Amino acid sequence: MKLKNAKGMTLLEVMVALVIFAVAAVAITKSLGELIANMPILEERTYAQWVADNVLVDSKLEETIPDVGKKEGRTEMAGKEWYWRREVIKTSDDDDFRLVKVSVSDDDRYQRIISQVSTYVFKAN
Repeated sequence: MKLKNAKGMTLLEVMVALVIFAVAAVAITKSLGELIANMPILEERTYAQWVADNVLVDSKLEETIPDVGKKEGRTEMAGKEWYWRREVIKTSDDDDFRLVKVSVSDDDRYQRIISQVSTYVFKAN
C-alpha cells in the first residue's frame, strides 16, 4: 500500500475540529443552565397568569356589568395561595363599557405583583 494515496485528516485539522466542538458544547451547556435556572420563575408567572385569566373570565360571565371599584380575593392553584385584586373602572366613552384590571400577587399586601392583565366588559343589550 502506498502512503502517498492515503487520505485522512492531519493532526492540526483534528485539533481545530475539537476546539470548535468544545466551544459549541460550552455555549450549549451555558444556555441550558440559564434555562433551567429560569424555570421556577416562568412556572410562577404562568400560574399567576392563569389566576388572572380566571378572574377576568368570571367578570365577563357575570349577569350584570361589574360595579366600579375594587374587589380582592384569593384562590389556590398548584398547591399555592394566590391573591388577586380586581379593579373596575368606568370608561369615558359609554356607560355600558367597563375596564377591568386584575393584579395577582403571592402575598396579601400586593408588594410583588407577578401578573397584571386587563380587558373590557360591556353590558349586552
